[in-house]
Parts: sequence; structure tokens; C-alpha cells
Amino acid sequence: MTPFATNLILAFVWAALNGGIGLPSLLVGFIIGYAVLFILQPLFGASRYCRKLFDAVMLALSFIYELIISSLKVTWDVLTPTQRSKPALIAVPIDAKTDAEITVLANLVSLTPGSLSVDISEDRSHLLVHAMFVDDTELFKDELKRGMERRVLEAMR
Repeated sequence: MTPFATNLILAFVWAALNGGIGLPSLLVGFIIGYAVLFILQPLFGASRYCRKLFDAVMLALSFIYELIISSLKVTWDVLTPTQRSKPALIAVPIDAKTDAEITVLANLVSLTPGSLSVDISEDRSHLLVHAMFVDDTELFKDELKRGMERRVLEAMR
């Protein structure tokens, strides 16, 4: 049985023992089941499930952080009389190879205020990004690669 199926069973058992199978009870059961599986990894062998779920949560949290910070930057730039934006069109080299990895990365970049994925190169080695705040193009590339792209690849590979 896969660890995910075991986690679902543990979530249903938790909900049933608490007297009602509702979404809040299932969610709490899923979290507790995940914690149990994580703690018991040494007994049953390490599984990719615990690591992948953790990586997916970290991707979501880092995206929410980037979303908040970039929203504040754009809002500040719009509301203040001085213009701090320095727009640029940058070809960012990417390590993402599959269609899914490239699509998720491009969509997360586009969903972040102040940046937009414009195109992918023919050889799929560069993502063309329009960014609103670019003081240093190399720093921007490095931040995108070490931040968002790294999280996407960790969650999807």
C-alpha cells in the first residue's frame, strides 16, 4: 500500500473515531496521519511521499511569501509619487526540462505581481521574463533560480 493511501486511511479512521466525517475532521486526520507516517519512517523505510509533501508545502509557502512581498512593492510603487520601477526583459536560464516543470514555473512567475513569463526559448533552456523591479539582471536571475525554480524542481522531481 502506498504511503498516500495509508495516510488517507488514517484520515478516515481519525474522522470516524471523532464521530463525524467532515472536511475539518478529515483535514486534521490527514495532518495527524502524515505526522505518524513521518515519525514511523525509520521502521518502514524512508519514502518519497513524506519528502514530496513537505516540498510541495514549502513551494506553496514560499510562493505566498513572494506574492505578499511583490504585492507590497508594486502597491508602494503605484501609491507613491516617485517611480522606483526599473522594468527589464530578461532571459533566465532554467534547469526545468519537462512540460509540467516549465509550465508550473512560468505560471508562478506570472502570478507574482511585477513579473510576467513572456516566452520559452526554442531549446527550452531559457525563460523570457518581464520584471518590473530589476536593479541587477544577474541578481534577478540568481534569485529566480535559487528561489522559485529550486522549489518547483524539488516539489516535482
